[in-house]
Amino acid sequence: MFGAKLILIHVGEASEEKKTKFQTFLEPFKGENLIVEVLFKPGEPVSSILNAVSEKKIDLLILGALQREKFVDYYMGSIARKITRKHPCSILLLINPSKVRIACKHIVVNGLKDEKTELAIATSFYVGSTLGSEKITIVEEISQQGITAVEDDKTLRKANILKEKKRRIEDSRVKNILAEIPQAFKEGITVKTQSIFGKRGYSIGHYAQVARADLLVMNAPKKLGFFDRLFPHDIEHILSELPTDVLIIQ
Repeated sequence: MFGAKLILIHVGEASEEKKTKFQTFLEPFKGENLIVEVLFKPGEPVSSILNAVSEKKIDLLILGALQREKFVDYYMGSIARKITRKHPCSILLLINPSKVRIACKHIVVNGLKDEKTELAIATSFYVGSTLGSEKITIVEEISQQGITAVEDDKTLRKANILKEKKRRIEDSRVKNILAEIPQAFKEGITVKTQSIFGKRGYSIGHYAQVARADLLVMNAPKKLGFFDRLFPHDIEHILSELPTDVLIIQ
Protein backbone atom coordinates (compact mmCIF):
# COMPACT_ATOMS: atom_id res chain seq x y z
CA MET A 1 0.00 0.00 0.00
CA PHE A 2 2.80 2.42 0.86
CA GLY A 3 5.30 0.78 -1.46
CA ALA A 4 7.33 -0.44 1.51
CA LYS A 5 9.04 -3.66 2.50
CA LEU A 6 7.29 -5.50 5.34
CA ILE A 7 9.39 -7.02 8.12
CA LEU A 8 7.56 -9.30 10.54
CA ILE A 9 9.36 -9.42 13.89
CA HIS A 10 8.79 -12.55 15.95
CA VAL A 11 10.24 -12.49 19.46
CA GLY A 12 11.49 -16.04 19.96
CA GLU A 13 13.65 -18.76 18.47
CA ALA A 14 13.14 -19.80 14.86
CA SER A 15 11.69 -23.23 14.05
CA GLU A 16 10.40 -24.96 10.94
CA GLU A 17 6.91 -25.05 12.45
CA LYS A 18 6.90 -21.27 12.98
CA LYS A 19 8.29 -20.60 9.50
CA THR A 20 5.55 -22.77 7.97
CA LYS A 21 2.89 -20.94 9.97
CA PHE A 22 4.14 -17.55 8.78
CA GLN A 23 4.13 -18.75 5.17
CA THR A 24 0.50 -19.80 5.66
CA PHE A 25 -0.37 -16.33 6.98
CA LEU A 26 1.35 -14.67 4.02
CA GLU A 27 -0.09 -16.94 1.32
CA PRO A 28 -3.10 -14.68 0.49
CA PHE A 29 -0.75 -11.74 -0.23
CA LYS A 30 1.59 -13.49 -2.68
CA GLY A 31 -0.15 -11.99 -5.72
CA GLU A 32 0.23 -8.42 -4.45
CA ASN A 33 4.00 -8.14 -5.01
CA LEU A 34 4.55 -7.60 -1.30
CA ILE A 35 8.18 -7.82 -0.22
CA VAL A 36 8.24 -9.63 3.14
CA GLU A 37 10.97 -10.70 5.54
CA VAL A 38 10.32 -12.72 8.70
CA LEU A 39 12.81 -11.88 11.44
CA PHE A 40 13.23 -14.09 14.51
CA LYS A 41 14.69 -12.30 17.54
CA PRO A 42 15.05 -14.35 20.73
CA GLY A 43 15.21 -12.51 24.05
CA GLU A 44 13.22 -9.98 26.07
CA PRO A 45 10.41 -8.47 23.90
CA VAL A 46 11.18 -4.75 24.23
CA SER A 47 14.94 -4.97 23.69
CA SER A 48 14.51 -7.56 20.90
CA ILE A 49 12.09 -5.35 18.98
CA LEU A 50 14.20 -2.22 19.51
CA ASN A 51 17.29 -4.09 18.30
CA ALA A 52 15.40 -5.21 15.20
CA VAL A 53 14.32 -1.63 14.48
CA SER A 54 17.92 -0.47 14.69
CA GLU A 55 19.36 -3.42 12.78
CA LYS A 56 16.90 -3.19 9.87
CA LYS A 57 16.60 0.62 9.90
CA ILE A 58 12.83 0.36 10.19
CA ASP A 59 10.87 3.55 9.41
CA LEU A 60 7.49 2.54 10.84
CA LEU A 61 6.82 0.08 13.65
CA ILE A 62 3.26 -1.28 13.93
CA LEU A 63 2.20 -2.55 17.35
CA GLY A 64 -0.99 -3.86 18.89
CA ALA A 65 -1.89 -2.03 22.13
CA LEU A 66 -4.45 -2.20 24.92
CA GLN A 67 -6.96 0.64 24.80
CA ARG A 68 -6.74 1.12 28.57
CA GLU A 69 -4.22 -0.23 31.05
CA LYS A 70 -4.73 -1.09 34.69
CA PHE A 71 -3.30 1.32 37.27
CA VAL A 72 -0.21 -0.80 38.00
CA ASP A 73 0.42 -1.47 34.31
CA TYR A 74 0.39 2.26 33.61
CA TYR A 75 3.52 2.78 35.70
CA MET A 76 5.13 -0.51 34.68
CA GLY A 77 4.26 0.07 31.03
CA SER A 78 3.04 -2.49 28.51
CA ILE A 79 5.41 -3.63 25.78
CA ALA A 80 3.83 -1.20 23.31
CA ARG A 81 4.14 1.74 25.65
CA LYS A 82 7.70 0.91 26.71
CA ILE A 83 8.72 0.86 23.07
CA THR A 84 6.77 4.04 22.32
CA ARG A 85 8.56 5.89 25.12
CA LYS A 86 11.88 5.02 23.47
CA HIS A 87 10.44 6.36 20.16
CA PRO A 88 13.08 4.68 17.94
CA CYS A 89 11.07 5.48 14.80
CA SER A 90 7.51 6.40 13.83
CA ILE A 91 5.05 4.07 15.57
CA LEU A 92 1.50 3.00 14.74
CA LEU A 93 -0.50 1.72 17.74
CA LEU A 94 -3.52 -0.38 16.78
CA ILE A 95 -6.17 -0.89 19.45
CA ASN A 96 -8.65 -2.84 17.30
CA PRO A 97 -6.72 -4.70 14.60
CA SER A 98 -8.97 -6.51 12.14
CA LYS A 99 -8.46 -9.10 9.40
CA VAL A 100 -10.79 -7.03 7.20
CA ARG A 101 -9.52 -3.45 6.83
CA ILE A 102 -11.85 -0.87 8.36
CA ALA A 103 -12.00 2.35 6.35
CA CYS A 104 -9.99 5.20 7.87
CA LYS A 105 -12.52 7.94 7.16
CA HIS A 106 -11.52 10.61 9.71
CA ILE A 107 -7.98 11.54 10.75
CA VAL A 108 -7.22 13.94 13.61
CA VAL A 109 -3.71 15.43 13.70
CA ASN A 110 -2.09 17.74 16.23
CA GLY A 111 -1.37 21.28 15.06
CA LEU A 112 0.56 22.54 18.08
CA LYS A 113 3.55 24.81 17.64
CA ASP A 114 6.44 22.36 17.40
CA GLU A 115 9.29 21.63 15.01
CA LYS A 116 7.76 18.25 14.12
CA THR A 117 4.21 19.47 13.50
CA GLU A 118 4.72 20.28 9.82
CA LEU A 119 5.90 16.72 9.20
CA ALA A 120 3.00 15.28 11.24
CA ILE A 121 0.43 17.22 9.22
CA ALA A 122 2.10 16.35 5.90
CA THR A 123 2.17 12.67 6.91
CA SER A 124 -1.51 12.73 7.87
CA PHE A 125 -2.38 13.93 4.35
CA TYR A 126 -0.14 11.31 2.74
CA VAL A 127 -1.72 8.56 4.85
CA GLY A 128 -5.21 9.95 4.35
CA SER A 129 -4.75 10.13 0.57
CA THR A 130 -3.41 6.57 0.45
CA LEU A 131 -6.17 5.14 2.65
CA GLY A 132 -8.98 7.07 0.97
CA SER A 133 -9.86 9.17 4.02
CA GLU A 134 -12.71 11.66 3.76
CA LYS A 135 -11.79 14.18 6.45
CA ILE A 136 -8.73 15.52 8.28
CA THR A 137 -9.10 17.73 11.36
CA ILE A 138 -6.09 19.70 12.57
CA VAL A 139 -6.44 20.35 16.29
CA GLU A 140 -4.61 23.35 17.73
CA GLU A 141 -4.16 22.82 21.47
CA ILE A 142 -3.75 26.34 22.84
CA SER A 143 -2.30 27.01 26.27
CA GLN A 144 -4.33 29.01 28.80
CA GLN A 145 -1.10 30.66 29.95
CA GLY A 146 -1.37 34.45 30.00
CA ILE A 147 -5.17 34.45 29.95
CA THR A 148 -6.62 36.36 32.91
CA ALA A 149 -8.76 34.44 35.40
CA VAL A 150 -12.44 35.29 34.97
CA GLU A 151 -13.83 37.13 37.99
CA ASP A 152 -16.38 39.52 36.47
CA ASP A 153 -17.69 40.81 33.13
CA LYS A 154 -14.58 42.91 32.54
CA THR A 155 -12.12 40.04 33.03
CA LEU A 156 -14.40 37.77 30.96
CA ARG A 157 -14.21 40.18 28.01
CA LYS A 158 -10.44 40.45 28.41
CA ALA A 159 -10.04 36.66 28.52
CA ASN A 160 -12.19 36.24 25.40
CA ILE A 161 -10.18 38.88 23.51
CA LEU A 162 -6.90 37.14 24.41
CA LYS A 163 -8.32 33.75 23.40
CA GLU A 164 -9.47 35.10 20.04
CA LYS A 165 -6.05 36.68 19.45
CA LYS A 166 -4.27 33.38 20.21
CA ARG A 167 -6.74 31.50 18.03
CA ARG A 168 -6.09 33.78 15.03
CA ILE A 169 -2.31 33.40 15.44
CA GLU A 170 -2.60 29.59 15.55
CA ASP A 171 -4.98 29.49 12.59
CA SER A 172 -2.58 31.60 10.52
CA ARG A 173 0.36 29.31 11.36
CA VAL A 174 -1.59 26.17 10.42
CA LYS A 175 -2.83 27.73 7.15
CA ASN A 176 0.79 28.39 6.18
CA ILE A 177 1.58 24.70 6.77
CA LEU A 178 -1.47 23.60 4.74
CA ALA A 179 -0.39 25.80 1.84
CA GLU A 180 2.75 23.64 1.47
CA ILE A 181 0.83 20.34 1.21
CA PRO A 182 0.70 19.07 -2.42
CA GLN A 183 -2.79 19.46 -3.88
CA ALA A 184 -2.78 15.80 -4.96
CA PHE A 185 -2.84 14.73 -1.30
CA LYS A 186 -5.81 17.03 -0.56
CA GLU A 187 -8.08 15.72 -3.32
CA GLY A 188 -11.37 14.39 -1.94
CA ILE A 189 -10.47 15.28 1.66
CA THR A 190 -12.43 17.79 3.73
CA VAL A 191 -10.02 19.83 5.89
CA LYS A 192 -11.08 21.35 9.19
CA THR A 193 -9.14 23.24 11.87
CA GLN A 194 -10.23 23.12 15.50
CA SER A 195 -8.84 25.30 18.30
CA ILE A 196 -8.99 23.87 21.82
CA PHE A 197 -7.93 25.59 25.03
CA GLY A 198 -6.74 23.03 27.57
CA LYS A 199 -4.06 20.59 28.68
CA ARG A 200 -1.88 19.34 25.84
CA GLY A 201 -2.34 15.68 25.04
CA TYR A 202 -5.48 15.23 27.09
CA SER A 203 -7.48 17.76 25.04
CA ILE A 204 -6.70 16.28 21.62
CA GLY A 205 -7.19 12.73 22.88
CA HIS A 206 -10.62 13.66 24.22
CA TYR A 207 -11.48 15.44 20.97
CA ALA A 208 -10.43 12.43 18.86
CA GLN A 209 -12.63 10.19 20.99
CA VAL A 210 -15.68 12.48 20.85
CA ALA A 211 -15.23 13.08 17.09
CA ARG A 212 -14.98 9.29 16.58
CA ALA A 213 -11.71 9.65 14.68
CA ASP A 214 -10.30 6.52 13.06
CA LEU A 215 -6.68 7.66 13.45
CA LEU A 216 -4.91 10.20 15.65
CA VAL A 217 -1.57 11.53 14.37
CA MET A 218 0.82 12.98 16.97
CA ASN A 219 4.41 14.24 17.17
CA ALA A 220 6.89 12.00 18.96
CA PRO A 221 7.95 13.50 22.32
CA LYS A 222 11.46 14.87 22.67
CA LYS A 223 12.11 12.77 25.76
CA LEU A 224 10.05 10.82 28.28
CA GLY A 225 11.52 9.94 31.64
CA PHE A 226 10.35 8.51 34.94
CA PHE A 227 8.82 11.78 36.16
CA ASP A 228 6.88 12.17 32.90
CA ARG A 229 5.04 8.98 33.82
CA LEU A 230 4.47 10.07 37.43
CA PHE A 231 3.16 13.47 36.31
CA PRO A 232 1.84 12.69 32.84
CA HIS A 233 1.60 15.35 30.14
CA ASP A 234 1.33 15.63 26.37
CA ILE A 235 1.55 12.21 24.72
CA GLU A 236 1.53 10.32 28.05
CA HIS A 237 -2.18 11.16 28.31
CA ILE A 238 -2.66 9.50 24.93
CA LEU A 239 -0.63 6.43 25.90
CA SER A 240 -2.52 5.88 29.16
CA GLU A 241 -5.90 5.62 27.43
CA LEU A 242 -5.77 5.36 23.66
CA PRO A 243 -8.81 7.10 22.13
CA THR A 244 -8.35 5.37 18.75
CA ASP A 245 -5.50 4.03 16.61
CA VAL A 246 -2.52 6.37 17.05
CA LEU A 247 0.32 7.19 14.66
CA ILE A 248 3.30 8.82 16.40
CA ILE A 249 5.60 10.62 13.97
CA GLN A 250 9.33 10.64 14.76
